[in-house]
Amino acid sequence: MKAEMDKIVTLSDGDSTAELQKYLSSLSNDELITVITNGALKGKKVGSMIKGIFKGSPSNSTEGSNRRLLVYQHCIPLCESGDLQTEVAADIIGLLMLETHTLTGSCLAQLASLFVEAIKVGKMGSGKSLELFPTVLTALSACEALSYGKGELNGEEYKKQLINSLCSSRWDPHCVIHLTTMFRDVPLSSEELQFVVEKVLRMFTKLDLQEIPPLVYQLLLLSAKGCKKQILEGIIGYFKEQDIHQEEEQKHGESLDLEVQSIPQDQLRHVEGTAILHIVFAVRLDHDLGREFLKSIKTSYGDLCPFRVALLLSVARIQRYEEQVFDLLKGAIIKSFKDEQLQQGSKFLQDLLPGHCSVAQMILDTVSNSVFGWDHVTQGLVQLGFFLMDNFGPKPGPFGKITEVSASIARTPTQLACKLGGQVLLHGFKMHEPIRGEILEQVLNRLVSKTASPVSHYLDLFSDIVISAPMILLESSSKVTETFDNLSYLPLATVQGLLKAVQPLLKVSMSLKDALILVLRKAMFSSQLDGRKSAVTGFLLLLKNFKVLGSLASSQCSQAISSSQIQVDVHSRYNSAANEAFCLEILSSLRRCLSQQADVRLMLYEGFYDVLRRNSQLASSIMQTLFSQLRRYYEPEQDLLPPVKLEPCITALGDQVYLQEPLAHLVSCTVHCLLWLQNMHRSARSNADDSDDEVEEEEGYQSELQTILESMTRRMTKSELEDFELDKSAEFSMGSSVGVKNNIYAVLVMGLYEVLMEFSFTKANYSKSHFEELLELFNRYHKLSEILKEKSGKGRGPMQKTPRSLLSLGFISTLLTVLFRDSTQSREEALSVLRSSGEFVRYALSVAVQKIQQLEETGHAEGPDGQNTDRTFRFLCDMTSVLMWRYTNIPSAVEDAGKKEKRSSLSLMCLEGLLRIFTTCQQRYPDRMSQLLSTMDVSEDNEEPDNGSATEMNFFYIRQFQRALFTQLSGDEEDFISKEAQLLVSILSVLSRQLKPSSQQFVQMITWTVKVCKETSFEDPAFSKGLLSLLFSLHTLYKSPVSLLLELCQDIHSQLGDIDQDVEVEKQSHFAIINMKTATTAALLVLSQVGRVLDEVDWLIARKKSQASSEKLGSGEATQTAGQQDPIEKAVTLQLGTLLTALNELVQTALLPGTGTITLLRELSRTYTILTTLVKYYIQVCASQHGALPARFEKLVKLSGSHLTPQCYSFITYAQSGELSGGGADDKKKKKRNEVNTAASAKLLRETKAIPNVIFSIEQYEKFLITLSKKSKVNLMQYMKLSTSRDFRINTATLDAALQEQHDSDEPTESQEAEETQEPKQKKRKQ
Repeated sequence: MKAEMDKIVTLSDGDSTAELQKYLSSLSNDELITVITNGALKGKKVGSMIKGIFKGSPSNSTEGSNRRLLVYQHCIPLCESGDLQTEVAADIIGLLMLETHTLTGSCLAQLASLFVEAIKVGKMGSGKSLELFPTVLTALSACEALSYGKGELNGEEYKKQLINSLCSSRWDPHCVIHLTTMFRDVPLSSEELQFVVEKVLRMFTKLDLQEIPPLVYQLLLLSAKGCKKQILEGIIGYFKEQDIHQEEEQKHGESLDLEVQSIPQDQLRHVEGTAILHIVFAVRLDHDLGREFLKSIKTSYGDLCPFRVALLLSVARIQRYEEQVFDLLKGAIIKSFKDEQLQQGSKFLQDLLPGHCSVAQMILDTVSNSVFGWDHVTQGLVQLGFFLMDNFGPKPGPFGKITEVSASIARTPTQLACKLGGQVLLHGFKMHEPIRGEILEQVLNRLVSKTASPVSHYLDLFSDIVISAPMILLESSSKVTETFDNLSYLPLATVQGLLKAVQPLLKVSMSLKDALILVLRKAMFSSQLDGRKSAVTGFLLLLKNFKVLGSLASSQCSQAISSSQIQVDVHSRYNSAANEAFCLEILSSLRRCLSQQADVRLMLYEGFYDVLRRNSQLASSIMQTLFSQLRRYYEPEQDLLPPVKLEPCITALGDQVYLQEPLAHLVSCTVHCLLWLQNMHRSARSNADDSDDEVEEEEGYQSELQTILESMTRRMTKSELEDFELDKSAEFSMGSSVGVKNNIYAVLVMGLYEVLMEFSFTKANYSKSHFEELLELFNRYHKLSEILKEKSGKGRGPMQKTPRSLLSLGFISTLLTVLFRDSTQSREEALSVLRSSGEFVRYALSVAVQKIQQLEETGHAEGPDGQNTDRTFRFLCDMTSVLMWRYTNIPSAVEDAGKKEKRSSLSLMCLEGLLRIFTTCQQRYPDRMSQLLSTMDVSEDNEEPDNGSATEMNFFYIRQFQRALFTQLSGDEEDFISKEAQLLVSILSVLSRQLKPSSQQFVQMITWTVKVCKETSFEDPAFSKGLLSLLFSLHTLYKSPVSLLLELCQDIHSQLGDIDQDVEVEKQSHFAIINMKTATTAALLVLSQVGRVLDEVDWLIARKKSQASSEKLGSGEATQTAGQQDPIEKAVTLQLGTLLTALNELVQTALLPGTGTITLLRELSRTYTILTTLVKYYIQVCASQHGALPARFEKLVKLSGSHLTPQCYSFITYAQSGELSGGGADDKKKKKRNEVNTAASAKLLRETKAIPNVIFSIEQYEKFLITLSKKSKVNLMQYMKLSTSRDFRINTATLDAALQEQHDSDEPTESQEAEETQEPKQKKRKQ
């Protein structure tokens, strides 16, 4: 064989082609094949030989072209067999490619079929020879005519047929990548490309996971030809499915069939990471691909999945897409939260739509997935986290004031989005080391730089980071120390939050602690008041948290921040000695503050008690500090009155008077510290009998303080107001410096009275004489507060707010309990002293309500234990039980007999307290509501709640309040106390929020509410408003409220009468609560509810629209059968139908001019806008599907044309004329009308805008109806009446009257004419 081979090579090198042809003709096909095979296997000279064969086989002769074809047919499988060396195979294919264009059409066709067959059978494993296929196909498509079957096709068509048959046959998974690579070189029409892409995407699931990234890469290269969207969607869809499988496997564990081989999670994530890299690389190079990707996300927010989110975040690293990506994500997140909120608030939507896919969850999934080496995603996650926190964090209040609201539970979509940003950053911080530094730096930078807006959300994040990873933070402690340097310039709230967050680190890092102390010392001498306050805050926190050995471990003390992860022995010998020196040094620094402004001193007094409780070894220093401070203002002479010097408590600057020493707070702090210490010693003494000198020393100043306080109490009871220069004749106006001084004095004296009341109560030990002394203190307090109230009521200057009570929350809770529920025989006599004073009981209740309100607004109360959430919650529980007992056991009817006072009764105050407690509990401690209710033991004679479940218990109390309300409603209207009924309704609505809408109790609650609304006919607008609001809030969670709205509208119409006075409205009364007095209020409530229903309908239509457009883009598979209507479309049509009927009633109602009319007009224009949206949706459907319009929709259009539009126009006429139905003589009527006109003229501007809006929306609606009629070939306009011309309107009745008058006299006609002609002009101007 070698000889033949050499001969061919030699002849081809020579000049004589004829000889070569002759020699080749002498060889048989088999011989030629053997020569080629041998040459190829040995790899020597095979290229030259094939060149020679081609040279000796001219393509214009049949023999030559057949021989060429033979070479091709033999070499292709040979190269594919894998027996040849790579270079040899590449050489052969290269040669064959060069000669392809010389083959005849039929040869090319045979060759192409050979390829297709080989692919079908799966012989194209190595893909070497596939490089030749594009050349064959390109040559083929250039052919003029090829025989195909019995006829002929041109090259292009033939190629199309080939590709089609290739894509519809089975591919061997091994050659998918080679085929995809090959198609890149084939010129394809868009249709052919689509075939190919669809086929490749179908093959994804059959491939091994490791082969996916290279295939993705090839597909992206292929996308340069087109089908970009399809390729991206396909890749993303594949990974989305894989993620879902993975999730299900994790959920169900081993329970799934083992036949399906599961993919290990880490492997899947690594493959996804690589795919994301490929896609981002492709987007960098091909901007059209990027545009297509972002466009696909804009059109369908609903298709987001963790993979897509990760891809988006990676694309965000390309600068030109960064802004777009974050805006998209921001939109998707907010939309997702809003949709979720809408669905949760409406049973109608819940029934109609399946569960909601949460974008937030996807983003968090992306964070956890990114652990698997997705470094290209983590950067985007950090940016996203801060983007959300910056955009959706709390905003500064009006005039740039920073209102720091302590974090309650995130409820609104913006709050939830901000919280999501924080979660992303926190999880990112825990999982990824490389981004920790950046996250920390950015958080701290924002704390320092964002002084003009609240930073509570960043503080929360920082605190979470510290708690979750304290040791990691110590590595970056330099960043924290840098932040410390700015402490004295930061707002106080930021400083407090920051120091609280850093607390756990200070215990472990000496350097941090030293840095902080240096900064705080500097801040002590800051020129800014806030800087000094920050220093006090910082020092107090340090004192609280660095325990000195031997401190009594008070059981009540609970640490604010758990640093459970830092296992450092703070109590070791060395530490405690160092701590003691350290704490005493701090105390000496703090003593300097006692000569500073009142605000600084105040902070100190409020903080000392907590320090003492946490660090009782510091007692002697703290008490001595307080003692020496108190002696400055104490009058030691026992016979002198008053016992305190008020002069040094104030200071004057120019003509301004300021408070210098908050004396009452100082005494309060002293009292609380003293009482606590005495308690501790008492319990310590009962445990151990040994006594030290130190204890004696402590006892010394304790008894001295005790004497001072007792003497103060005794002398304060004797002091008259004149002793403080505060009698009735004193001036209290805030305009003059004397008035300001007197006000300060009054507040100080009242505060002192309160503190001493608490002191003497605790010391009294239920002795009658002590309680009489306490009452004497109260009477003086009361007298002074009455004078203040009276004076501030009269004063022209700014109103003085009632000062905050200085009684502690714990004391109030104890006081209420003993006043109302203590039935111990031995205390009876002493307590009767307090109980007999109605004013004192009322005062105790009002302070309780004030304290609860403070808790509700800020999350903590002033005074000792006010910051400790567990203790405040316990006090709340105690108060709840007392207030509940007091309210249920002493009926208000008994209490109010004979007393018709303006101020609210005790029962009312109890109710208000309960309402505030329930609201506070729902906002601040949502998980502990059942705990709160379980502590409320109601009176013995009532049946007890079975503590079986929280719902049962909740419902038990709901029934209690229902009973109370029922008692109110079953009496006469004269005995009806509106305020009490309103409070009861508010409490019921708070408690009913705890019921699950699916529970039996919820249904009972709603049935009861409907019953009350139907049967109560009291004419009290405020009460009816509360009751109807409760009804609506329950009803939306139970089912759609449209039928209820219709009945209410009919009632309102029949109560207020028709716009046309001659029409007699049929008397209907579904709900007795709607009567002449309450109808207007009810109408406003009904309209706001109509607004909610319209929101839901609008949301549903928008959802259907986006679905329709995405289906249209995908493929028109979603065709509906004519008989069935989509459930969402059906629901929308039914809702709108009932709403139109309800509005038809309201539009004919004679509403008073003003808010009601304007709101109705506004809702009408919204209704028409939404009807227009629905019409547009059907235009879109008709365009894409050519289906018939649903019969229900036609009915809706008919209803709008016959029932609403004509009435709208007459209502507009009525609203513009402003005619009021009022009886009486003509002149009376005119006078009344003029009055109304002047009042309404201010509102005219607003009204004029509302009317054109309605008219415009009606006309828009009719315009699109015409379009739809043309598209659907259904004449929808037959139901519409032509609208009246509004520029010029002749009112025939008025005209007749005018003509009649003209006969009687001529003079009035002129004025009449003037009036008549003026009005239309005015209208023209309005429009």
